[in-house]
Amino acid sequence: MVQSKAANVDDFMQEVAPERRPALDQLRALCLRAFGPESECMAFGMPAYGPPKLPWIAFNSQKQHIAFYVGQTAMDAFSARLADIDHGKGCVRWRRPDKMDFDLIADMLEHVRLSTKQDPA
Repeated sequence: MVQSKAANVDDFMQEVAPERRPALDQLRALCLRAFGPESECMAFGMPAYGPPKLPWIAFNSQKQHIAFYVGQTAMDAFSARLADIDHGKGCVRWRRPDKMDFDLIADMLEHVRLSTKQDPA
């Protein structure tokens, strides 16, 4: 799935390959905990959190990997912990869901939450 036409995140999650679903459920739960359910939307064909036109966070189930779009500021703040993880400008990628570092993801979400001055959910 590159860009989903799902109307909402629940529908998106139904489209996800079964072997990726547990990891994406956990990623979604972390995003909801950080930003609250009112921040959840579909943007650019993927689940996103924040203002719909320019969300702070997004994720997607790509053909070869799970992508987590967290922004360059968070990437810079966690560069040492990202050293052995596939990443690019503002995006972290995992080929295998079982290799996802959910502690790192939670820390990155907290960094974004604080930098956008969002109240905890």
